[in-house]
Amino acid sequence: MGFLKRILRSNLTESESTRPSYGSFETLSQDELQSHMGIRTYGSFDLTDAIRPSYDLQVVPKQGFRFDEYVDDSTGIKTPAIMASVTGHRLLEIFFELIDQLGSVVDVVLESSHRAQNSHQDLYREHIDTAVLKSILLDFEDLLLNDGCTGIAVINPAKRQEVQLDEHKLLVMYGRPLDQFVATLIQEDVYPDKNIRFITEAEHVHSSSERMHDRFNILKNRLGID
Repeated sequence: MGFLKRILRSNLTESESTRPSYGSFETLSQDELQSHMGIRTYGSFDLTDAIRPSYDLQVVPKQGFRFDEYVDDSTGIKTPAIMASVTGHRLLEIFFELIDQLGSVVDVVLESSHRAQNSHQDLYREHIDTAVLKSILLDFEDLLLNDGCTGIAVINPAKRQEVQLDEHKLLVMYGRPLDQFVATLIQEDVYPDKNIRFITEAEHVHSSSERMHDRFNILKNRLGID
């Protein structure tokens, strides 16, 4: 799962804020940092609480998608992909519409980086009804949208397709064909932009908390993942 990324992440505290120690954040005062973390919109694009761009705005968040590919490091096999950035108030809704394309029964992977720097843990659950999964996830909208250490992927192994809502709150679709995902995105006013840059492609900062970690564990249990 996932793709190359450069992450700034502080140690977790009870606070939702972070204290990055290098890059464009290095010389910021606490007031400047808190002000930057408090910016929730760029133009018409709404951010969630999970992530913020660099202070010097190397990438300005915007809505759109582009075609990409995932290369397996061990086999060299290339899988077509779509990467999409969607405004925060539409993000979960569009994620649900995309996973509907995978079929009525799917596998799900929870991704957590709550306890590790620059690494993550994948937790797998096989064979869950898509409708049941969506019902459970609705109860954890706050976690899925606002925790910078939580990601989720929904997979149909038979179709060899996957839809991911990653910890950067980007949508990533893998597999063949991709036409149905493209149609869904365009229908929801998310348009192709070959020049779009994503927040992962520059310095950025994640935000989380102990409360979010607790919510993650509750979601894990609700999904029946040990």
